[in-house]
Amino acid sequence: MTVKRKVTFLVESLDGAEKTNEALSRCEDGEAMLEVLLGASSKLGLGLTRDDLMKTPPIRDWIWWKNKEALVTLGSGTPRHQQDSSGKTRWDSWSIRLFSWFGK
Repeated sequence: MTVKRKVTFLVESLDGAEKTNEALSRCEDGEAMLEVLLGASSKLGLGLTRDDLMKTPPIRDWIWWKNKEALVTLGSGTPRHQQDSSGKTRWDSWSIRLFSWFGK
């Protein structure tokens, strides 16, 4: 099973898992969330690593949110998860037009 599929399975398993969701909501930062999610992954036998969780959406985004990191860097107008990819994305083109419109 691919990492993306394992993460999808983990996310789906969290739906209705009251204890795990309560533990996630009590976490003070992304590191604490990772510990909870690694435990859940282990119980499900998924074998996900800390690195897998930190790089794969949507969990990567949850960690950024918990750490209060911006999902968008205003200097480039590119969502953080797309900054690593090469080439222009659809988000770039419409966001640049939007920011240009407000600048007038």
